[in-house]
Amino acid sequence: MVRKGVCCCCAALRPRYKRLVDNIFPEDPKDGLVKADMEKLTFYAVSAPEKLDRIGAYLADRLSRDVVRHRYGYVLIAMEALDQLLMACHSQSIKPFVESFLHMVAKLLESGEPKLQVLGTNSFVKFANIEEDTPSYHRRYDFFVSRFSAMCHAHHEDPEVQTEIRIAGIRGIQGVVRKTVNDELQATIWEPQHMDKIVPSLLFNMQRTEDVDSRACPPSSLGGEKEENPSVLAESCFRELLGRATYGNMNHAVRPVFAHLDQHRLWDPNEFAVFCFRIIMYSIQAQYSHHVIQEILAHLDACRRDFPRVRAGIIQALLQAVAIAAKGTIGPTVLEVFNTLLKHLRFSVDFELSDRRSSAGSVCFTATTKDNDERIVQNAIIQTIGFFGSNLPDYQRSEIMMFIMGKVPVLGAPSHTLEANQLGDLGTRRFQIMLLRSLLMVTTGYSAKTISAALPAPFLDPLLSPSLMDDCELRQLVLEILHNLIDRHDNRAKLRGIRIIPDVSDLKIKRDKISKQDVSFMKKHGQQLYRHVYLGCKEEDNVEKNFELLYTTLALITIELANEEVVTDLVRLAIALQDLALLNEDNLPLFHRCSVMAVVAAYLNFLSQMLAIPAFCQHVSKVIETRTLEAPYFLPDAIFREKGSLPKSLEKEETNLFFLTNQMAESLGGSGYCVERLSVPYVPLVTDEDRLSRRRSLVDTLSIQVDILPGCNLQEKVNSTEEITFETLKKAIDSNGLEEQEKEKRRLVIEKFQKAPFEEIAAQCENKANLLHDRLAQILERTVRPPPSPSGNTAISAGHVHYPSIPVYEMKFPDLCVY
Repeated sequence: MVRKGVCCCCAALRPRYKRLVDNIFPEDPKDGLVKADMEKLTFYAVSAPEKLDRIGAYLADRLSRDVVRHRYGYVLIAMEALDQLLMACHSQSIKPFVESFLHMVAKLLESGEPKLQVLGTNSFVKFANIEEDTPSYHRRYDFFVSRFSAMCHAHHEDPEVQTEIRIAGIRGIQGVVRKTVNDELQATIWEPQHMDKIVPSLLFNMQRTEDVDSRACPPSSLGGEKEENPSVLAESCFRELLGRATYGNMNHAVRPVFAHLDQHRLWDPNEFAVFCFRIIMYSIQAQYSHHVIQEILAHLDACRRDFPRVRAGIIQALLQAVAIAAKGTIGPTVLEVFNTLLKHLRFSVDFELSDRRSSAGSVCFTATTKDNDERIVQNAIIQTIGFFGSNLPDYQRSEIMMFIMGKVPVLGAPSHTLEANQLGDLGTRRFQIMLLRSLLMVTTGYSAKTISAALPAPFLDPLLSPSLMDDCELRQLVLEILHNLIDRHDNRAKLRGIRIIPDVSDLKIKRDKISKQDVSFMKKHGQQLYRHVYLGCKEEDNVEKNFELLYTTLALITIELANEEVVTDLVRLAIALQDLALLNEDNLPLFHRCSVMAVVAAYLNFLSQMLAIPAFCQHVSKVIETRTLEAPYFLPDAIFREKGSLPKSLEKEETNLFFLTNQMAESLGGSGYCVERLSVPYVPLVTDEDRLSRRRSLVDTLSIQVDILPGCNLQEKVNSTEEITFETLKKAIDSNGLEEQEKEKRRLVIEKFQKAPFEEIAAQCENKANLLHDRLAQILERTVRPPPSPSGNTAISAGHVHYPSIPVYEMKFPDLCVY
């Protein structure tokens, strides 16, 4: 075939590759590529690969002229020929040919004709799918990144043409990513100047959809419609881009997302932002999840003074990220996440209070709205903390519990004095509530094998601090946190609602035998729990929920931690609460006194059925029946639900309305319980000084009492030690001969060291008795042995004194129960 306008002689003198190229173009472009001649050209290119660069250059020259002259039919034929040559030739000599090919694609993309842009994009995508044998050291795709990104934002009067151009742009970006991302020498694609174009272009098309939720599905469910839907195709490309990101370039792909969301104000509402971060977390490799979380935290810090709803939107996106990351590995960012969230929680509380102070005394209708927005931020933070903490393993969750508890401002703690002063009383209370709510969510579902692991001393002491008892809501949160940690068998739901349970067996309570570790925990910290319950019943701002939680606390301690000693302590505590309501030394309102009586009745009814001691159950049931007839306001159903009328006073002498210590002690003693301690009234340790005081044995307080006497100095202590004689020792042993003043001193000592367990006190008494025995033997060796005592309590033989040890229960104390 002779090209039109060229003579036969000239055509014969032309190079062979040009003649072969000219032959593939027909007279009429509508006839398409001449296949026979195209096969000859392909065979020639494969046989002589050194001619590929010349073939490419000549094709590029022809295509450029045809584009300028708008002969688009020949343009299509030239691109088809180029595609076939690319697919057929894979030699090293193809690289010069590729340069010509990319030059022709660039010419098509620069044209204003949509069809040519789509044609060039299709050819580039085919080229991107070809795996080259050797990498290119000098080839760059900056122009293609810019041009394809611009096509993603194309606007055309014809919606179909606009969609077609945008799809071509997305497919072009996808081709660039596939071509360069696996080539170590083409790392320039991850540079910020390229990511700042690629990522926003994809997000722009992902955002252009009517139903975002309809696309919130795994990548495998994306159907064949992505060729027609730019949003679906952009999402697929975005997932592919993130999936190819590595450790060093992950941040470059994530940071443009924040810029796009900020620029287009997509944090409020934040449905699209949350959707984007779900895609990010599911697309990247699991070990890189902490990079994304760190970027969100950094952006939250940068936006800490933005509008509350913007911060809330960022926090909710963080919630989605940590919810996905917590299922895998989150690396070293655990404490960083919680520290940042708690810091912003404090900022939010501070902003809320500062807005209130600034708007005080002025008519400002926006203050309430802003307060509500700050509450949205606070709730989002608490929800994120709770969800994140609940998905952590137990060992990390215990550390987070300690970490959050260490942030709670506790009055009197040096580490929180400055923080409390900066927030003020109202701010400190709000911050305490927010932190305890966060801690409550973290402890939800936490189940430790031992209570000592769930409630270590550094956690329990600040949790039961007196400063957290000033507000009824704080006390409720503290009790609910205790319930989460104590209830290891999910019995709390069965105990919900304070009431008189007719048959506890119907609740199907789950429990295990108390372990040695739990027994040791109750010996060390049981008094702290009893003290918190006792003082919690005395607060005047209690509401029904407080009393219900106090009852549930006693029931859970009974189920999870009760042995014989704990049961005795719980009975003493119940009797002390009854005396608290009857004696009313704190001038409590009548409703609170009746509520405390109702708590005691509900708990003793539960305890008696759990112990299954007939005499104990009979006494409790009899009192409850009597109250039902004569004093229903002493029962929970009447005082809380029916809201019955209250009596004028509780000055009643009918003993059948009250639970009696002697009858309960008799019934428990008949079943093998050690009931001597029931004669000792329960007195809580009110102050921190008493709570942290040094424990001492009872014999210390009997023989050397200067520790409790004000004004005694060291010299007096030495003198009193040196003046120990047989008569003074006899008076110390013979408790029946003590005067009223001595009894009062003993009672004060017992109150001061009430926290010490009974067995420990008895052991210390025995040790002290042995020391006194040796001391007395030394004294008798230097003195004349006195005659035997007629009382028979002391026997002297061979210079030694033998006397019985002093058990605590032999000390007589006034009984505070109502008879």
